[in-house]
Order: sequence, then structure tokens, then C-alpha cells
Amino acid sequence: MKRNTIITISRQFGSGGRTIGKMLAERLNIPFYDKELISLAAKESGFDEDVFKNADESASSSLLYSLSLGMYSSAAGRADGLSGMTLNDRIYVFQSKVIRDIAAKGSCVIVGRCADYILADNPDAIHVFVHSDMRSRLKRVIERYNIPAEKAEQLVLKTDKRRATYHDYYASYKWGRAENYHLALNSDFIGLDNAAEVIAAFAEHRASKDS
Repeated sequence: MKRNTIITISRQFGSGGRTIGKMLAERLNIPFYDKELISLAAKESGFDEDVFKNADESASSSLLYSLSLGMYSSAAGRADGLSGMTLNDRIYVFQSKVIRDIAAKGSCVIVGRCADYILADNPDAIHVFVHSDMRSRLKRVIERYNIPAEKAEQLVLKTDKRRATYHDYYASYKWGRAENYHLALNSDFIGLDNAAEVIAAFAEHRASKDS
């Protein structure tokens, strides 16, 4: 039986990783998840979507304490088991459950939200990191978000720091280090469309080896 193709995309801010993920999903004709995870996690948790949208990607020590008590496994989908956690930790738990459920249903592309770590033990998952040089990232951020050039670099650095801090708190390995991913691509060097093509070819080659 043909295995699923689950691709997680981690990315530097402004590298075009989300766009690549969207193009990749269209190329492979499989579902794409990014902000859609917010709606799914909100439905799973019973919280309003704004709670997920407004929560900072910051970590606290309470999740580690909860894990040590075995609360994670017993809490999936049940708010009573999460009473000892902060709001951000609860959000992480519900998003983790949604990501695992999505991956269990079939092939898909998932952008961000620690999906690489959450699905680290999933044999069908391919984990990709997209990066780019600062000049290209600044240009993309200025054009996409229509912000002044003098503020763009601060936004890029702050967003990357927040993503790394969030990821590294929950994960057991460092965000952005090539050895922690199956594939790392420089989107400026290769181009967004070609990046999607390379990832698709990588996934198809892997699937052919397993068939």
C-alpha cells in the first residue's frame, strides 16, 4: 500500500516558505494547512479562534511540569486535564493533536507550528527548512506587508527569534539547523517555483523507494 506524503515546512520569516508550501500542495494535489490549523484547533478545544490568533508564540515552564505528570497524553481534547497549564501550553497541546489527526488522515503539507517536531516520529513525514539571504527576505517582507524599509529588518529578526524560541522550547532540537531536517533549501538561490519542484521530486523519489 502506498504510504502517505506528509511534508512539514519550517521557514525563516520572509523566505517565501509559506508560498512554497502552497505551491507544493497544489503540485501534489494534497491539502495545505497553515492558518487553517487555528480554526481546527479552536474547534477541537472549544476556545474562540481569537484566543489562538492573539496568543503570543512564547513558552513557559508549565508544559514540562505537566508532561512530567503525564498530563499530555490524558489531556488530548479534554480541557479538564489541562487545568495546570498556561494558555499558550494549552494551545500547543490542542494544535499538536490537530496536527497528528491531520497527518493520520492522509497526505498533506503543514507550515510551521512545530509540526516538524510534533511529527518527528511519523515515518511518512518529510521535514523541510526554507531559508534565504537577508536582502531577499527584506524585499519580500516590504512588498508583502507594505512596511517601511527601515522597520523591515527589525520585524524579520524579531519574528525569527520568536519562532526559534517557541520551537526550541517545545522541541528537543534547534530550529533551523540543517541536520534536523530532511531537506534544507535556499529559496533565493533556487527560486520559489523551483523549490516547490525540488521538494515534490524529493517526496516522489522517497515514495518510489518505499513502494
